[in-house]
Amino acid sequence: ANPRWEVLLLNKKQKNKRDNKGIMIRLGKYVFAQWHLFIPAVIFTLFSNQLSLLGPRYSGAAIDAIESASGVDFPVVYENVSKMIICYAASAVLSYMLAVVMIHLSQKITYKMRKELFEKLNTLPVNYFDTHSTGDIISHLSYDIDTINSTLSHDLVQVMTSIYTVVGSLIFMWQISRVMILIFVFTVPVSILFTRYRSKKVRPLFSARAKKYGELNGYAEEMLSGARTIEAYGRQDVISERFNEHNEAAMNAYYNAEYNAALLFPTINFINNISIALVAIFGGILYMYSQSGAVAAGTVFFITLGGVAQFVQYSRKFAGPINEFSNILHEFQSAFSAAERVFRILD
Repeated sequence: ANPRWEVLLLNKKQKNKRDNKGIMIRLGKYVFAQWHLFIPAVIFTLFSNQLSLLGPRYSGAAIDAIESASGVDFPVVYENVSKMIICYAASAVLSYMLAVVMIHLSQKITYKMRKELFEKLNTLPVNYFDTHSTGDIISHLSYDIDTINSTLSHDLVQVMTSIYTVVGSLIFMWQISRVMILIFVFTVPVSILFTRYRSKKVRPLFSARAKKYGELNGYAEEMLSGARTIEAYGRQDVISERFNEHNEAAMNAYYNAEYNAALLFPTINFINNISIALVAIFGGILYMYSQSGAVAAGTVFFITLGGVAQFVQYSRKFAGPINEFSNILHEFQSAFSAAERVFRILD
């Protein structure tokens, strides 16, 4: 090993961590500046997810009432089914209100960022515009800002929802069966480590994609604005060939970024499906032992059929956000790259 290269690699990793942290802090300042919209969004998130988490509990209670040894207790079934429907309906309404608030929030933030960026461009010296193509500059105002807007309006909601759902599901599963939670002790760390490993490889690819798109837009804008001159000197074939090179480079950069990001979702989904299958198998075994009397009621190994049904539903809710997070992770990587390009001009 070369000590010099090891030091350079370590310095690069530390710089990337500082850059990511700095970008998150600066984007957070834009979000918190709209606190009158952000606070209601957090409240809607909490209540919507809490109501959604109560649904499986009422569902399990209804199943236990149907499976009762003394016969079906219809009043209990109807009561729990009614509560479940009310919870899911109210959760859907609050989710809709949350989406509306987040759209307003993201639009205000992107309006402010685009305004600041345009005002900054008006103060830059002529030398900057001589060394940067017009198309690349325009891509900052359009493509980069739109990428940030998409993340703030949709992905940020997903992250807030995922955090609450994971914690809430874990609490409910702990109350149902502490033994079955041990399954996630093995599967969750694998998902987290794999997600972290892939994210480090994907981030530079999205930065390269944004750069290549800027170069493509810049070249196209310059050549189209000088179309008469190109035609007068008969340079159409040469210009077209150069455009094809830029176009192919942008295509390859896009493919590499999306391909490596797409590998993350099916892998995490496979791990989560394994954990859910283990929950169903292990839960069924515990239920059969509980029914046979081999496990006494009130012990950590005792579980009812409704409890198994609840645990399976909560395990899906628990694994779902991890799945969604891996799916939107490449969107965050793209947004961070876009924000980095915007902040570089503002600075």
